[in-house]
Amino acid sequence: MNLPFLVVVTWKSMQRPAIRILDAAGSPEAIGAAHGTAYAHEIVHYTQDRIDLVTSGLWSGGPIDRAHVLAIAEAMVAKHEAFDAALHTEMVAMAAAAGITPAEAIIGGGFTDFVDAVRAEVGGDIPASVQEDDCTAVIIPNARANGHGFLAQTWDMHDSATDHVLLMRLQPTDRPAVTVFTTTGCLGQIGMNEAGLCVGINNLTALDGTPGVTWPSVVRGMLGTESADDALAVLLGANLAGAHNYLILDKTGRGYNVEAMPSIRPVTALDEATAIVHTNHVIDREAKAKQAEKANALMASSFKRRDTAEQLLSDGPVDEHRLFDLLREPDAICQVAMDPYHIESSGAAVMRPATGQFWACWGLPTTNDFELVSPMSVGATDE
Repeated sequence: MNLPFLVVVTWKSMQRPAIRILDAAGSPEAIGAAHGTAYAHEIVHYTQDRIDLVTSGLWSGGPIDRAHVLAIAEAMVAKHEAFDAALHTEMVAMAAAAGITPAEAIIGGGFTDFVDAVRAEVGGDIPASVQEDDCTAVIIPNARANGHGFLAQTWDMHDSATDHVLLMRLQPTDRPAVTVFTTTGCLGQIGMNEAGLCVGINNLTALDGTPGVTWPSVVRGMLGTESADDALAVLLGANLAGAHNYLILDKTGRGYNVEAMPSIRPVTALDEATAIVHTNHVIDREAKAKQAEKANALMASSFKRRDTAEQLLSDGPVDEHRLFDLLREPDAICQVAMDPYHIESSGAAVMRPATGQFWACWGLPTTNDFELVSPMSVGATDE
């Protein structure tokens, strides 16, 4: 029995407790301080792990020293403030409470966009060792879901991220309350707000990375709106640092899929009867010119996960249980950490904006339950 097999067995057997929830309300400073104070030790550890992955060159295109990494991040701080001053204030307050700098918070929270910007700085050819193979996501239109559609996805990342998964229920003073699936130290990755707007993501790998705004700020900025069209406008107007695919669905059933590179953002509107499925390769012909090369095994995984999800959703009505089963599919979609990449499904989310239902899973969906998360109660505190 070889070592990779033993690693797989170990991770498949891991069962997590109920997903952690942070409740916070008030000003951006208050929300950020609550986040940073509650998880200070984790945030410092997780941020250092992300910085080490960048300096190693395995994710960022070539070895780079820590000072250079931090200088690139420092150049992005003002870009985040210009994009959304309130979210920037929240991030700065979180960083201060945890004991890291705003630049370090950008790296820890926006890692997969940040490495796109680093690759552009390092220059030269992108090596096949680039390690990005993250997330399988779907939008189910109303007509396939008894009148109320869904946005659902795995959240896949380097397995060191799984310990840091967190759900936040936030009630900002100046925008809709929001439930977000995230990791400690990150503003938000997947979410639904009280207006019935959902945003999800898949990672893409860009050749045109630049010091700009990283995706967690963009996701939270989009969740500050109340419709798919307004969220799309936020995305199209953002000065993006790197590449992500964004999925948008609102309570009316209006939805979009956007393969968003810093220099190009093709948009596909959700039609009335066909599910949108997206993984980690671009579909749009023009966007392909901006996509960095990935290892053959990672590209094969992306195609297999998309093909598998499309087959599983090819016909018939869709409810939350069918989506739980989709995200648990063990042969392609639910990824298990293996050498050399150690990418795994660190969790998953299923959202139904018309009904306000949000189910979240911490850890591998194959071995962990989806929990229906209730909205935050007024005056609630961290659970």
